This record gives sequence, structure tokens and C-alpha cells, in this order.
Amino acid sequence: MAAKGEAPAVALSSGHRMPAVGLGVWRMEKPAIRSLIHSALRIGYRHLDCAADYQNEAEVGDALAEAFQTGLVKREDLFITTKLWNSDHGHVIEACKDSLKKLQLDYLDLYLVHFPVATRHTGVGTTSSALGDDGVLDIDTTISLETTWHAMEELVSMGLVRSIGISNYDIFLTRDCLAYAKIKPAVNQIETHPYFQRDSLVKFCQKHGICVTAHTPLGGSTANTEWFGSVSCLDDPAIKSLAEKYSKTPAQLVLRWGLQRNTVVIPKTSKVERLQANFEVFDFEILGEDMEKIKAIDRNYRTNQPAKFWGIDLYA
Repeated sequence: MAAKGEAPAVALSSGHRMPAVGLGVWRMEKPAIRSLIHSALRIGYRHLDCAADYQNEAEVGDALAEAFQTGLVKREDLFITTKLWNSDHGHVIEACKDSLKKLQLDYLDLYLVHFPVATRHTGVGTTSSALGDDGVLDIDTTISLETTWHAMEELVSMGLVRSIGISNYDIFLTRDCLAYAKIKPAVNQIETHPYFQRDSLVKFCQKHGICVTAHTPLGGSTANTEWFGSVSCLDDPAIKSLAEKYSKTPAQLVLRWGLQRNTVVIPKTSKVERLQANFEVFDFEILGEDMEKIKAIDRNYRTNQPAKFWGIDLYA
């Protein structure tokens, strides 16, 4: 059972538990991180989703260190995730230690392979995407995903990481990982929302004991149109109508929908009032008939488009 004011937790195949609602720190402005994280912790958030590529691990680490020092929260009460960047697939242990140092932590609760691709190494902790002279992502074809995964498994043996997982893996890459893994991935963090439901992938992962985390649970956002475009499921008439029915905001309805699919949701926001609102999703339940209505609006619309910046479509 979750403590009062905290999100319920889901059991991972690793034997650990992960809070079902977390806070993503992607694109958080560095000067605002301390205040936002401390506000989130006061509200009840106990799950933070970070990544080396977000380039703000050091600021998150400072905020966490202060939270521990002042007694706002204890380390053992938190679930901290970060991710291995593409250019560090051949340097997994060094990259993990670099993230730990920046976060000022002794261990990670979850470490994910951020994308299923190894690119030219540009130095541990340097996360710019290496492009060739042709403007196309400079993929390192000498490092297989299997090699990367076995290095991830070493982190568990070393006690640096409690759970390991994957991110942005499709069904076939996930199947392959299950085949060669000694330690199965505990999590697959993917884009999924009402306009991009990916039922087959979600059900495949859940059938094989992999928890699905939705890294873009609200779909497109006007705040991130560069990456996600401006189409948002929050503007859909069906979502708006159902939100009104349940006396909730469209965002709260969509987050609740994600929870009822047995996925973990990690919405991102830079506004304290939305931190609170995004956490108020445990006091209602969407009826089965309304879950079906949301299922019917799936557009197979992917909002996350790194191909715009990498010159290559990893999803093709």
C-alpha cells in the first residue's frame, strides 16, 4: 500500500517496486529544477525520471542532496531513473558512474538504454548526437545491443543499479533482448498515449513481465512543438467530453487512462500547479465503456520524432 499522499507502486521483475506516477525532468530549466523537485517531493512524488542526455543531472543531484540533508525525504523512499546515452554504449560502466556522480547517489533504482542504437563515442557524459558529414547520425556498427545489455547486467552485479531496462524498443528488439538477457529488462519506457496506444507492444511487454512506462503520456504539447508537433490528444472532443463527465482535466483523464492500462506515467511540467494536478489521479476510475471510447480515438500518431535532428528514422 502507498503511504498517504504517495502514488501506488508497481512490482518489477527485479523484485523492486516503482511508483506508478513519476516526474520527468526532460527540458526542465536548470535554475528552476531545485524548486520544482522540492515542490514535487512535498506533493508526494517519489519517482524521478532523468537521463544523461537531458544535461541536468548535476542540478537534479544538488536538489536531491538538499532534500536529503534537510529531511524533506530519505534516499530509500525515492525511485531514481536515469539513462545511458547512445554514444556511451561501449562505455556503460563509466557512463553509469558519471551519472551517479552528477546525481550524488550511490546507486540507481533503474538504468535504461535510452535508444536502441550505438553512435560514435564522443566522451563519457558528452551527449551531443554525433552526425557525419552527410548530416546523418554516425552509428557505431561494431557494438551490438546484446553487448550493451550484458554490460548493463554487470552494473547490477556491481551494486550500482537495482533494476535495468530498455527504452524506445519495439516488439522485435524487446523479443531479442529477452532471448539474450541473463537479467530480463524490468521496464520498457516508450511513447504511448491515446493517439499512439501501441496495444500490441504494451501487451507483449506485460505478458513477458516487463513494466511499460509512458514517457510521453499526454501526447503532443504546445510547450515542445519542436520535438512533438502541435497535435495533442488533450484537444480531442472525446477526451474533453469524458474529462467533463468525471470532473477532471483532460490531462488528469489521460493519465488515469494510462494507469488503468497498467502502465507507469511520467508527465513533465515546469508549473507547480500542474505538478499537483497531475498527481490527483487516484481518486476516480474510468468506466470500462469509457476506456473503450478512448481506445477508439487511436490514430497511430507518433509525436516523438528524433529523425528531425538525426537525419535518420530509427523507427523505419
